[in-house]
Amino acid sequence: MQAGLNESSPEPMTTTQTVNWQTQGRPLNHLALGHNITTLGPDLATEEFQQAAKENVSNVTFVEYEVLLPGVSGTSMETNITLDSATRIELSCRLDNKYSHLKSLQVTWKKGNETIGHINKTENSWSIQLTILDNGELGSYSCTLKGEEEISAVFHLQVPKIEGKEKPIISYEGDTAVMICKSFGYTPIAWTWYMTNGSEQIAINDSLLADKYVINRVSANVTHLKILKLAKEDDGVYWCEAAFELGKSKGKLKLKVLSFMVPLKPFLAIVAEVVILVTIVLLYEMYSKKKEKCAEDEKEFDQIEQLKTEENNGLENSSARHRKI
Repeated sequence: MQAGLNESSPEPMTTTQTVNWQTQGRPLNHLALGHNITTLGPDLATEEFQQAAKENVSNVTFVEYEVLLPGVSGTSMETNITLDSATRIELSCRLDNKYSHLKSLQVTWKKGNETIGHINKTENSWSIQLTILDNGELGSYSCTLKGEEEISAVFHLQVPKIEGKEKPIISYEGDTAVMICKSFGYTPIAWTWYMTNGSEQIAINDSLLADKYVINRVSANVTHLKILKLAKEDDGVYWCEAAFELGKSKGKLKLKVLSFMVPLKPFLAIVAEVVILVTIVLLYEMYSKKKEKCAEDEKEFDQIEQLKTEENNGLENSSARHRKI
């Protein structure tokens, strides 16, 4: 049995958790353990506790959480309480003694938006007592003190959260991918893996698809999903679900399957750039050689024309001399 704790005892255990308000506006948690710290007398026994007694739920752990409220108007404190199995619990809001001068306080306890009854433990302390037997009794419980000031506190009762992997798991086609989910400090009754198909979550049955999936419960708190021979169709979102006595909790994981061409793309891009550059150089050299050849041909043509011109001039001069004689 665990209720925000990882310790157990053969005797009924009472746990008291006090949340003190600090001057910086941050709560400080103090946890005190002991046996029979709180005695449930007739004045404290609510209908739920009486019903639990009738059912002889003697092995259910009793846990007490108390929030010490500051006398600061508009202040709202929140605390998360993790429960994995049946628990008797007392939630208390206590006003610090230095704010006892606040008078005519109207105290309201609610589960969600529904007002519920409470008891006065002391002049400045108000409590509710619950027997949490299923997930329908989990949720947010709040106490609000109204008067000249308004102060509130919220207790979020929830099943243990599951840790998956925030960043996508990246692998390649044909490889094997391993996804891991953990439940810290709490032991699930069972684990179930799901894959997302559109808007549906389909349970993975590794016994029917042994050549594709292998599910291993590595330890009481850890499960692995191994996907063999990855294909592009395996790309997507996966969920691991842990079942506890009080409900279920899920962790989300993403798998990205890449083709073998993906790691080659940068190399191919470099090769393409090199080929383009070499082609440009070769074309430039061919153009330069062609241009040089054209220049040489033009120069040779000019020389030939010049020689012809000189020869013609020589012939004309020779004819002129003959005529003079």
